[in-house]
Amino acid sequence: MRFPPMLAVATLVGATSGFAATPVYLVMDHSTEAVMDKAGALAVWREQHDDKRLKRLAKLYPVAKWGFLSQVEGGFTADKACVITARAMLVPRSGKRLLFVPTKTATAFDHQPGATVEQCRALARAKLGEAIVAVDSSLIAD
Repeated sequence: MRFPPMLAVATLVGATSGFAATPVYLVMDHSTEAVMDKAGALAVWREQHDDKRLKRLAKLYPVAKWGFLSQVEGGFTADKACVITARAMLVPRSGKRLLFVPTKTATAFDHQPGATVEQCRALARAKLGEAIVAVDSSLIAD
């Protein structure tokens, strides 16, 4: 049985489309080092995005045109309470740079009285995760 060349190409493309590479967004972090380092912020971004969700997101917001920024600020008050504000943003991309013109933004904040430094960092990770989920849910429906 002989297949026309275009039918063979269409079959091959259809068979491999399920194995497409996971999109990789440019993610930048501008956090206070005392509560969140860059590696920790990028780890939180990876935890919040599975392959299926990233592929759906990339269809609406192409990797070449969009990226994400995060910012976690905070520290301890005079009475030893940990205060955290975490922000996640979808921003346009210009080449290898992100433009600080947020299209979608979400902010999460909390405080924890009597926290240790490690507890404060854990709170920062949790709040950044909440902000990321909030931005994502405004971009694509589950």
